[in-house]
Amino acid sequence: MNVIDLTPRGYCHGVLNALAMVKKVIRTESYPRPIYILGQIVHNEKITKAFKEYGVISLDQKGITRLELIEQIDKGTVIFTAHGISKQVIERAKEKGLTCLNATCRDVLKVHKAVESKLSEGYEIIYIGHRNHPEPEAILALDPKIYFVQDEKDALRLPNELSDKKVFVTNQTTLSLYDIESVLKIIESKFPNYLFDNEICSATTVRQQAVMKQEPVDLMLVVGDRLSSNSNKLAFVGSFYQKIESKLISGVEDIDLNWLKDIQSVSVTSGASTPTSVTEEVIQFLKQYNKNDPKTWDHQSHLDILDIL
Repeated sequence: MNVIDLTPRGYCHGVLNALAMVKKVIRTESYPRPIYILGQIVHNEKITKAFKEYGVISLDQKGITRLELIEQIDKGTVIFTAHGISKQVIERAKEKGLTCLNATCRDVLKVHKAVESKLSEGYEIIYIGHRNHPEPEAILALDPKIYFVQDEKDALRLPNELSDKKVFVTNQTTLSLYDIESVLKIIESKFPNYLFDNEICSATTVRQQAVMKQEPVDLMLVVGDRLSSNSNKLAFVGSFYQKIESKLISGVEDIDLNWLKDIQSVSVTSGASTPTSVTEEVIQFLKQYNKNDPKTWDHQSHLDILDIL
């Protein structure tokens, strides 16, 4: 079986910065304990579990906002995740006397600054993103009048009276160019003079481009967390646009051997928050796999905490 390692892969700069910040706090005794992360530092459950071994508490509950989560912390150090955080949460954390560190990705901060700038200039803001994701949560907290759009239906519901106003459109950094395209067509038809600032980060873009440019294969495996937006988008781009059967897996243990029975070629890529060791374990398994040799079928992960971090 031909195994193709798609590049680039591995951590993006935002993930590297966030992980380095948590490691520094763990090593430095002067930071008050306990150590909390408001959400998942990056969207990868393996990383969250690894940090838990060092006593780091990740607070993340579906349907609960960061502003609500901060009320669960009474002392110690709190780290805000790479996905961004609202000023209201930061202010509340300081009111509670917590030591705060902000791991927000610089690409996400750029979107915050752009939205704040355009709000000050009197623009109406349309923001394209995924519901229940922490990145839009922080952006929407900037102003209650920001219009949130997830799909074509939301775009069609935008009020027609915006056509008489200045309209600024931007987006979540981990979306797919292909998601935004259809939504933008509707926005353009309703508000032809809109101003668009494409903020899909370069790490997301180049990974999607690698998926689009690959030679035809029978199967593509995307190594990433189910909560990782950019990982999900890689699988979507592969299946929807390249017509390649694409599977999202968190690691080698998620591989179904039935997927491999009749294929001649498989490509492997990973999300921007996936540890390189996890992806390489998948690649090494595939390279030694032989459907006729049961000795090559073991696909349990043998990575330990040090391999993950």
